[in-house]
Order: sequence, then structure tokens, then C-alpha cells
Amino acid sequence: MIIFKRLFVIVMIGFLLLPTLLVSASNNQSASGGQDGQRSGSYAEKTEVVYATLDANGNQTGMYVVNSFIIEEPGLIEDFGPYKRVKNLTDLQDIDVKGDRITFAASDEPFYYQGYLEEKPLPWVIDIFYYFNGQLVSPEEIIGKDGELELKIETKKNEAAVGGFFENYMLQITIPFRTEVFSDIQAEDGLMASAGENKQVTFTVLPEKEEQLVVTADVTGFEMESIEMTAVPSSLAIDQPDTDDMTDDMKSLSGATAGVHEGVRELHQGLVTLDDGIRNLHKGSADYQEGIQGLDEGTADVIEGSKSIDDALKSLSESVTDQTIHVDMSELEDLQNGLTHIAGGLKEVEQALADLKVAYAEAYQVLDQSIQTIPEGQISETDIHQLYASGADPDVLDQLIANYEAAQTVKGTYNRVNEAFESVEPALNHIIESIREIRINLEQMAEQLGNSLEEMTVQDSMGQLQEVIQTLSTNYQSFHQGLIEYTNGIHSLSAAYTDLHNGINTLKNGSNELSSGAADLKRGTAKLADSTNDLPDQIKNEMYAMIHEYDKSDYEPVSFVSSKNQNVASVQFVMKTESMKQDEIDEEETIQTKEVEGFWDRLLDLFK
Repeated sequence: MIIFKRLFVIVMIGFLLLPTLLVSASNNQSASGGQDGQRSGSYAEKTEVVYATLDANGNQTGMYVVNSFIIEEPGLIEDFGPYKRVKNLTDLQDIDVKGDRITFAASDEPFYYQGYLEEKPLPWVIDIFYYFNGQLVSPEEIIGKDGELELKIETKKNEAAVGGFFENYMLQITIPFRTEVFSDIQAEDGLMASAGENKQVTFTVLPEKEEQLVVTADVTGFEMESIEMTAVPSSLAIDQPDTDDMTDDMKSLSGATAGVHEGVRELHQGLVTLDDGIRNLHKGSADYQEGIQGLDEGTADVIEGSKSIDDALKSLSESVTDQTIHVDMSELEDLQNGLTHIAGGLKEVEQALADLKVAYAEAYQVLDQSIQTIPEGQISETDIHQLYASGADPDVLDQLIANYEAAQTVKGTYNRVNEAFESVEPALNHIIESIREIRINLEQMAEQLGNSLEEMTVQDSMGQLQEVIQTLSTNYQSFHQGLIEYTNGIHSLSAAYTDLHNGINTLKNGSNELSSGAADLKRGTAKLADSTNDLPDQIKNEMYAMIHEYDKSDYEPVSFVSSKNQNVASVQFVMKTESMKQDEIDEEETIQTKEVEGFWDRLLDLFK
């Protein structure tokens, strides 16, 4: 009985399957014959949208391509691609796959199919790093944790990819942040926007650029949605901007720079003249200082000699008063010679001071003329900021400003001490005049004494001699007191002039440095003027080069899947990382479902 049942089941199954098999064979034959007999079609254009899945670190895990066709002529269409499998997205007919040749029948409506690729490299290498509380970690380690997150995304060219996509495509990276998980989101180079209650940060990577993108945030219970990346051709044509106004401004800047250089050149010439004048002033001042110090050092001998003469006259006067008959005439002759010698020394001092006055006047005139060549005009802070904003070498501009300020300081210092310079020549005139008066008095005294000695005889009366000697002694005492005051003045002048000469020496050193700095400044402004001379043309050329670099409007799309594909209108890339979420416990009741019995199961149950 059991055997009979089994035979009956087998017969019934064969009976039921026979019509189905016959119909299927008939349909297959009909479909095959129809496809083989169908004429070829054509398409106007095709587009490829490449979808890639990435893990949390940016590694590629899967890829498929959705191909769409605008049909021009219905019929059999051929496409190419190393797909592992394909899926018809338009209708239920099968797609024929032989190697990398894809064949399908299309009507006049757009046709879509999906193909799965393996080991096809993307044009970009994308690396995603997670730093949690300052430590590099894997994303799985921090799911559910609290802390400070630094998300770093690095994009660079994939040398294994072909097609010129890296050079012509703009990559956009969008990172979603749930506000209940992330706070204090910071992205220096990203564009932050609200997406409902949440936030998202978008970065744009231009063609041919490799970037490192960073986002930081505070995290509570780390979870993260998928990071999405899209790449499309950077095909926006960029119009040439109107640069007339800007180039006019640049021409003004170029002219101003040339004017600055011309002013600096004149400043340098003036400073060179100033430096020469100060050098001459320093040399004359050194000679004057040496002379005044020598004169000061000799005043002690002059005072001592004058005192000896004064003492001798006093002694002689007393002797004559005592009516001493025997007078040593040789002492009077020595007195005359001493007076003549002192007068001669004073005459040399007088001449030296006169020469010094002439030299000082010439040096002072040169100094004054040189100082006056320093321009009075003030450079405003606005002018200085414009110079720095012009793109000129900052080091040259720093030196320019420093030397400008030094020149103004020198001129201001000179104006403050100029009164002291002007008072030197009148002081020299007063000293020279005083020395001249003393010298003339000494010469007259010596001459009078000589005349008296020539006319005097032994028979001359003692009264006359006494009168002459007493008058001479009295007058010489006054002269001696004046000589003491004069030497005291010489000593004070020598001490004071030492400070003045030290100041002139410092001025000389500063003038030399200023002149050298002005020479460097002139070279710098010459370089600046040369570099800005054709600045308008340089800006235009740089602008056109930049526009050409980012204008990809002449890019001709090629297939990402196969170089055999034709009429490619566009290729787009959509990449998405896996999301990272905490495991959730489903608190709902688990429903146990039993597999629904099919027709054959129910049929077999009849015979059990």
C-alpha cells in the first residue's frame, strides 16, 4: 500500500509538471528566437551613477553602477562592463551577459539596469581617522562612550584609477551630527548647516586637490550616521571678470610705489650728503676739542708765568718806592720779553680759534643743509597698511619704515639741539675777541716798557721811574686777574665741549648707519618698484591662470565602467560609509513565524 501511494505521487507529480515544462520550453524558444531575430537599436546618451559602500574607516566594501539610457532607436542595445551580475530595473526581461558585453532589448522609453562590480578602484583614496580624547582609536571602540572627538578625513588621488575623474571632479563630503549625541561642533574649513533638529558639516574638495579635513565635537554616547560623499564634474564655466577698475587701482599702486622709490632715492642722496657733512663736522670738532684741551692744559703755565711777572713788578715797584738807586735793568728787559712771549702765544691761540670758527661754520652749514633735505611729510598709518597689503616683501617694508622713522628721529633731534649748534659760533667770536683784547694790551704794555727802557738813563729821575713802575704793576695786577678769569672760562669751555663732541661722535655713527640703511632701503624700493611695475598684467595673468585651472567646462565625460562605452553624457559618484550605532534590545514580543506551506507540501500531506 505504501509503495502504491509513492508510485501514485510520482505519477501525479509528473503529470502536473509536464504541461508546465512544455509551456516553459515553448516560451524560452519563443523568447530566444525573438531576441535573435530583433533588429539592433541605438541610444542618444547614457549616464552612469556609481554607488560605493565604505566601512567606517573609508575602505571600499562594495560597488554597483546604475546605467540609464535615452533610447534613440528601439531594439537590441549593447553596453560594456566587467559586471559580476546585472539586474534589470526597467522591465522583467532578462539581460544577456557574455563576458563584458551586456545586451538588452529596449523600447523607445528610457532604460535602466544595475551592474555589480568587484575590485574596481574609486578615483579617490579616502581615509577616515577617529581621535577620541586625543588618542587614535577604531570607531568600534568608542561606540556608546562620552568624550572629545576629532574626526579627520584625508582625500588623495588613487593612482590605480583611470578616467581623469580626480583631475576634473569636485568631491563633496557631508557629515551628519545628531544634536543629542554631538555638541560644540567645530569645522574650520567646513560649511555647517541645520538639517531639521540635527546638524551637518559639508566640505568641498576641488579637482586635483588632496585635502585633510577636520571636525571636532563633544560626544555623549557615541553613535554616528553614514558619511555621504558625492562627486560630480566641475563643469561650471567661469566668465572672465571685468578687471578694469582693479587694474586701474593697481596702476595707481604701481605709480605710488615708483614715487616711493624716487622719494627714497632722494632721501638716500640727502642722507649721504648729511653723512659727509657730519663727518666734516666731527673732524673739525675733534680738532677744536684737541686745541681747547691743549689751551686748557697750558693755562696753568700761563697763570704761573703771569704770576711771576706780577710778583716781579710788585717787587720792582717796592724797590723803586724805597728809592733804591741800584736797579737791575735786566729784570725789566726780562719783563718786557715775558710780556711779548705771552702776547705771541695768545696770538697763536687767537688764530687757531679763528680757523676753528671757519671750519665749524662750514661743517655746520653742510649739516644744516643735509638735515633740511630730509622730507617733512608724514607717512600715515593708512599708507603703511596699503603698502603691506600690496604684496611687497614685508622685510623690505619693515626696513623702509624703520629707516623712515630713524630719519624723522634724527631730524627731530637736530631741531631740538640746533640752538646749541647756533650758539657755538657767537661763543667762539666772544672768546677770540677777549683773547685779542688781552693780546693787544700785553703788546702795548711790552712796547711801553721797551720805550721806557730805551729812554731811561741813570740820570733820570727816580720819581718818573717810580711812577712808571707802579702804574705798570697796578695795571698788570688787573690783567693778571682777568687772565685768571679767562683761563677758568677756557677750562669750563673745554669740559663742556667734551660732552658736545661726544654727542657729535654719536651723531656721526648714527648718520653712518642711517646712510647705510638708506642704501639698503633704496635697493629694496627699487626691487619693489620693479616687481610692481607690471603688477596689473601680473594680476590679470594670475587670474586667468586660476580661472583656467578651475574651469573644467571643456571636460568630455568618459565611462567609469569601460572605455568601450560610447555617448557617455555624465558619470556621477555616490559613496557612503556604514553607520555606527549601539546595539538596541527590542523590547517587543518576539513573534515566531512558521514557514507557510506551499502547494506541494499540502499535496504530499494528502498521501501521508
